[in-house]
Amino acid sequence: MDIIIESTLHTLKKSQYLLDNLDDDILSNTSVSPYNSSIGSHLRHILDFYDCILNVKDACIDLTARRRDHKIETCCDSAKDYLLSLMEKLSCLDGDLDKTVQVTDDLGLGKIEILYTLAALLAQANSHTIHHYAIINYILDSLGIIMDDNDFGYNPTTPKETTY
Repeated sequence: MDIIIESTLHTLKKSQYLLDNLDDDILSNTSVSPYNSSIGSHLRHILDFYDCILNVKDACIDLTARRRDHKIETCCDSAKDYLLSLMEKLSCLDGDLDKTVQVTDDLGLGKIEILYTLAALLAQANSHTIHHYAIINYILDSLGIIMDDNDFGYNPTTPKETTY
């Protein structure tokens, strides 16, 4: 298995752990300011990003064509099913990850098309996931919930304190 796929699956397993340890009320809680977003909305956003990548058609990927299924944001079981389905598809992803794909995205000034390799897009998705895990960790902390994972929301390149 390619290291990019393996790393992506490793990161996504943290979503599975999170969902296994939350209930629907915590998943959908929007009480934390200033954005009042829920853990579920961040997880749905993460998973939709991968769904777009896996729905490549004719070497084209549209990151603006997300599913945005509200049930993923509010129901742990639905989110787990979506996650496991995407992880299965990712683990079966075959072909050349160095092939070029045309990606449609909106960076704030309207849709644009960008050429990526599939590997580069998956690496971006992995970093994007970790970024959202950091936001989720802020929400968890505000709700008084501690993740039993010291790396949750931390990029692997983040320096760690060393103790002597």
